[in-house]
Amino acid sequence: MRIDSRLSRMLHVLLHMAEESQPITSERVAAMLGTNAAVVRRTMAGLRSAGYVHSVKGHGGGWTLARDLSQITLLDIHRAVGTERLFAIGFDNDNPDCLVERVVNGSMSEALRQAEAILIERLQSVTLAELSREFRQRLPANASAHEPTKR
Repeated sequence: MRIDSRLSRMLHVLLHMAEESQPITSERVAAMLGTNAAVVRRTMAGLRSAGYVHSVKGHGGGWTLARDLSQITLLDIHRAVGTERLFAIGFDNDNPDCLVERVVNGSMSEALRQAEAILIERLQSVTLAELSREFRQRLPANASAHEPTKR
């Protein structure tokens, strides 16, 4: 099963953008993520619609942050990239005739609701500013945010 990595990828991009003094192009983001610029533009469009980034076309253009990192939570970005579900697990039939399947669905539904509530609370409580601070603390004194670092 393929995982949905849009949230983590966009968080990665936004934190790099915070380190930039100039707009970052879709082509540069695409190279960073190993994808193509059209995918970047499509994904970033959701962030722009939500008011988290600006874009400028043409020479010297690109993407910039539209808000302070302290005003953006992980949940904000999750919602802006259009991820519909937090979990890929579920069940086939919402209204089964089988009593056993009803019991299983009820138990799974409750567990998923509880897990989703916990995850949403966590995503809502963490800002991009906190991630940026953690990144800065881990960055070696003479390193650049744009250089790969060893684990």
